[in-house]
Amino acid sequence: MVNTSQITKTQHAVPIIAAAVLLAIFGMGYFVVGFDQGQIFSMFEGQSAYAQMNGVGYLHEYTHDMRHASGFPCH
Repeated sequence: MVNTSQITKTQHAVPIIAAAVLLAIFGMGYFVVGFDQGQIFSMFEGQSAYAQMNGVGYLHEYTHDMRHASGFPCH
């Protein structure tokens, strides 16, 4: 009688590249919510991005309440 056993190995680890991409997205979101004063749109629109929406930029106005809820002072 031959006794054979089967070993199944499963990997549940998160790939390094997925963790790096998620960290980059988180970092960009943190910057946009907490610190952006028109810098993101200025890459595409130039200096006029700083003059839009009372001088603080579109993303600042879109994330204004989230900023205060997170504890970032912005004015």
